[in-house]
Amino acid sequence: MNTKTEKRFHAFILFMFGILMLNVLESCAQSTDNQNTTTVVNQEKSKKKTIKIALLLDTSNSMDGLIEQAKSQLWTIVNELAKATCDGSKPDIKIALYEYGNSGLNPETGYIRQVTELTADLDKLSQDLFSLKTNGGDEFCGHVIHTATNQLQWNIDGNDLQAVFIAGNEPFNQGTINYSNACVAAKNKKIIVNTIFCGNFNEGISSGWKNGADLTGGAYMSIEQNTKTVFIETPYDDKISALNDSLNDTYIGFGIKGKEKKMLQSQQDKNAESYSKANKVNRAVTKSSYLYKNESWDLVDAQSAGNVKVEEIKEEELPQEMQKMDTKERKQYIDIKSQKREKINKQIAELNQLRNQYIAKQSQAANTPNATLDNAMIEAVRKQAIAQNFVFEK
Repeated sequence: MNTKTEKRFHAFILFMFGILMLNVLESCAQSTDNQNTTTVVNQEKSKKKTIKIALLLDTSNSMDGLIEQAKSQLWTIVNELAKATCDGSKPDIKIALYEYGNSGLNPETGYIRQVTELTADLDKLSQDLFSLKTNGGDEFCGHVIHTATNQLQWNIDGNDLQAVFIAGNEPFNQGTINYSNACVAAKNKKIIVNTIFCGNFNEGISSGWKNGADLTGGAYMSIEQNTKTVFIETPYDDKISALNDSLNDTYIGFGIKGKEKKMLQSQQDKNAESYSKANKVNRAVTKSSYLYKNESWDLVDAQSAGNVKVEEIKEEELPQEMQKMDTKERKQYIDIKSQKREKINKQIAELNQLRNQYIAKQSQAANTPNATLDNAMIEAVRKQAIAQNFVFEK
């Protein structure tokens, strides 16, 4: 090999080596970027907060009014929770339901029943709430707080807002489990106990309800449980109600639970409307929010969450209108429903802003009662959430 050829060969080798090194450096940089991205995502996930609420309702004979308030005010309470953010992120919301003081329950467990575990399934929560019936009984507040503290999955690192709301009208110290011990145990698990006495404010203090809340830094409140919920009708209710019916059409039930859950969705609309059209509208607002998630049975939510692959779903697990479609047609069908839902949700949100402005003006003029379950819970949750760096949309 002559000198000229050698020089060319060496130059070629150096050139190829340079290209190789550039590729190696680029690959390393991309790997570092991916690692950084993963770290950021993981940090964001670890920072995401959850609001966990356990609602403990006395279902003895005298509490029909309380249960009626709970049924008629569920969506008002949930919509208030939907306004919360922390560090720019929307929290997950999970609610549990217990009944106590009902003589139809097992005396060996303190006349207590877990009706709903901590769940984000709002249709299931509504269904369970509407199943409650009152019946005699002994009301053991310490026992039901103890049970909820130990049965539910709480987070003891202090990252979440965790609260118990117990409502009833008998002395707080009844039963074999000391309420002070139960409240201290709840506090040790980073749970705030809020007490709602159904009756005279001072009577609740003298019968231990305020002390139960004080032990955990919670709020003590009294309400008039027999006060009927006042719904203010607005010029926007009919439009939102119609949009709600269209919204239901965007849900694609699949799998074993699909058909049943879609029927449950419709039934809870009817339960809400049984109190008033305005209450159905409150539920529609919830359904248009980020809190209403149904990825376990709805294909639109499931695909958005990345929980399913359409091509892997068996034909018999799909609704009839999709069974004869090929994979491409099925994906297009889901996309159309998703776009329609997004549009409806936006319309409901816009109309609800106008509706809230109207209600605010009418409430001032009508002087509506505020000693009710929803107002008590909302006031306490807002204060306790703000203390943990949550902010609420106006």
